[in-house]
Amino acid sequence: MNGALAGVREKPLVDRSTSAGVVRRLLLLGGALLFFAAGLTLVGHSYGAYALLAIFAVLAMIGIATIFAVALGLVAFAGKSGDGSIAKDFLDTLDVGTLVVDGKGRIIYANHAYGQTTGAAAAPEVKTLERLLSRERDASEAIYRLGNLARENIGGQEEFRLARSLSGDETGPRWYRTSVRPMKGTGGAAQAWQIADITAERDEQETFFQDLQHAIDYLDHAPAGFFASDRAGRIAYINATLADWLGIDLVSFRPNSRSIAEFVAPEALALLDVGAEEEDPNAVSAIDLDLLGASGRRLPARLLRCGGRGPDGALGLTRTIVLNRSLEGDGASALEAAEVRFTRFFNSSPMAIAALSEAGEVVRANPAFAKMFGQTVSSGSGRIADGLRSESWEALRQALTLAARHQAGIPSVDAELTGDNPRSVRLYVSAVSDVHDGSGEAVILYGVDITDQRALEDQFAKSQKMQAIGNLAGGIAHDFNNVLTIITASVDFLLLNHRAGDPSFQDLLLIKQSANRAASLVRQLLAYSRRQTMRPKMLNLTDVIADMHLLLKRISGDLVKLERHHARDLWPVMADIGQFEQVITNLVQNARDAMVDGGTITISTRNVAEEEIKRFGYAEMSEGDFALVEVTDIGGGMPDSVAERIFEPFFTTKEIGKGTGLGLSMVYGIVKQSGGFIFVDSVVGKGTTFRIFLPRHFPSEAALAKVEAGPVIVSAKADLSGTASILLVEDEDHVRAGNVRALKMRGYEVHEAASGVEALDVMEQLEGRIDLVVSDVVMPEMDGPTLLREMRKARPDLKFIFVSGYAEDAFAKNLPEGEKFGFLAKPFSLRDLAIAVKEMLDQ
Repeated sequence: MNGALAGVREKPLVDRSTSAGVVRRLLLLGGALLFFAAGLTLVGHSYGAYALLAIFAVLAMIGIATIFAVALGLVAFAGKSGDGSIAKDFLDTLDVGTLVVDGKGRIIYANHAYGQTTGAAAAPEVKTLERLLSRERDASEAIYRLGNLARENIGGQEEFRLARSLSGDETGPRWYRTSVRPMKGTGGAAQAWQIADITAERDEQETFFQDLQHAIDYLDHAPAGFFASDRAGRIAYINATLADWLGIDLVSFRPNSRSIAEFVAPEALALLDVGAEEEDPNAVSAIDLDLLGASGRRLPARLLRCGGRGPDGALGLTRTIVLNRSLEGDGASALEAAEVRFTRFFNSSPMAIAALSEAGEVVRANPAFAKMFGQTVSSGSGRIADGLRSESWEALRQALTLAARHQAGIPSVDAELTGDNPRSVRLYVSAVSDVHDGSGEAVILYGVDITDQRALEDQFAKSQKMQAIGNLAGGIAHDFNNVLTIITASVDFLLLNHRAGDPSFQDLLLIKQSANRAASLVRQLLAYSRRQTMRPKMLNLTDVIADMHLLLKRISGDLVKLERHHARDLWPVMADIGQFEQVITNLVQNARDAMVDGGTITISTRNVAEEEIKRFGYAEMSEGDFALVEVTDIGGGMPDSVAERIFEPFFTTKEIGKGTGLGLSMVYGIVKQSGGFIFVDSVVGKGTTFRIFLPRHFPSEAALAKVEAGPVIVSAKADLSGTASILLVEDEDHVRAGNVRALKMRGYEVHEAASGVEALDVMEQLEGRIDLVVSDVVMPEMDGPTLLREMRKARPDLKFIFVSGYAEDAFAKNLPEGEKFGFLAKPFSLRDLAIAVKEMLDQ
């Protein structure tokens, strides 16, 4: 019909447009004027004739003026091809049925196509769509909705199916598309309705969907698997064959809800990274790997992958054909079976393996190699040198040169990988001399990741170094304690014989103060070597730090702002409160010294669960829950070379006379002796953070119910004398002599021995008549713990006090569990010795 009407304008069935109304109004105006003039003449009015002549004269003048205006070009007449005429021609020849009604539902216009579609041959037969379809059961609801929209001046569109044709020219069911939209013109509001027969379009769509369903059905039941996935590996489509192999229920499957990585053996995951198809979307890459079904059964398969790009040029879905290479059935030859087995061994090997050409390019590689060097290098698109540091590549290049000459026994190469996460690897190179299949394989490269091994070696070396320094410091401290004990005892004896007014009294006090200061330095050495005496108890670190706030404010000074941030419900820990306070005090002092011009020191506490520990990246930390204390400053920071030695004894960056270099070493020892860990993170120009991790303590019900007794405070006027029999065992003659003298001055009966063996002889001579034994711990021939065990074989209730410069824990572990004894740490004063003896005898 469109071709036949292309050059012929069809007359509309109904056209009551505004242009016809204008013509009628002009005719009516002219007729009224003539009728008025004629009426005056007929009734005989005297002015009738004059009025008629006047009207004709005016019309004549208008006509003459119009003629001259046209001749001068002042007036022009529009042709038939005006804007309204073009639009009207378009509607008249439109092949979509169009009907225009006014606000009252009266038909203004209906084109010829409307009549053909609805079966109206003449203007009287034209009906609105609401009247025409309101009684059609299949269309009434759609027309009702459109009618409501039209009355609200809203456009809309509906499609419906009728059992018969509206025009009566066609047989069978027909599909129609009906729309309405509001119009505003000079004649007022109106609605334009359109109706079109879309049966052919619907038939074409149905045919397309049937063909698509057939294609999907063919693909679903193909003898090969197929899936499409995005760059993240999410499966957008999977055919029934592959779903059956993998045990996927297609009824419950939803696009992009599963990843292909779920069905690939873990060792082969690196092969699925986007590789060559990213550079050339039309390239087809082949990958041999094992797929895993829902039951865990392995399926050897070959994947043929091809990428694609979207309209914007971005990488789109990757389409993959999956070929089943299972060895089941009689069709698998011995060669195919061997190939599948080798591929499985090659891909599952934890060692990186790659075949290289003489030029050093990768010919093929296994997943471990792709994971180590990256997909670009393993696919042959990049050079191995790009993934290595320059010095590492030079060493590997020399090894490859030797392999190209078919030399045997090539030494391994330790190399460093570049990238965001640098790794250490050990590479082995061997030559291939008997392959002539055109593959270009000339060298086999094996790689092992030794990053963790290197970290463990470094950690062990550092631990050995710290342990060696600690042993040296502890040994020095032990010997120095004996010297200080002699000095302290001698000064105490001299002070007993001098009054405050004596000229020598102040000198003696200065000696004692210096001895006490030296003893403090010894305690710091013992703290670093983890041999000092600790009295751990359950602590809440938040409460401890809060109680120290005023002290820390005084330490930090006026130029430094001190901030505290504490998490709620901090886990309890076991630590010596006095030692922990010393740790915080030292860290705050160091932070203050790092900010000469002032700044902010931040102390924060929080819980660190076991799963969060790995995020810190500290290799030596053990598993478990920890309470974390962080002390942060915004000072100048320190380079790595300084941070590595920061906990060593006597290492300091301060000026001479402003630091002993033992503060942080003591902090290190206290934290380690408490079972915790301490680390320092520093950035030059930004500041330093010390992190202390103390293990979470799980108190028992008995421990929670127990009320800890405070330390016994002995009055200065307390009676420290006694008459008991005491055996004093000490290998240092001067120390033993001073202690014997001090105890005899208190009234005790004192027996002495220079070793454990001699002490047993003395005990035997006295037939066991000893009330208390005071013994050193480290002695030749027989140490203190051994002496205790031997003596308590005969005297299980014998009271015992150990005297040592080492921590109580250092020797308590050598005693049977549950053994009771007293402890007195060196160096000590005469009064300290008397108090310890009195308390033990009174128990």
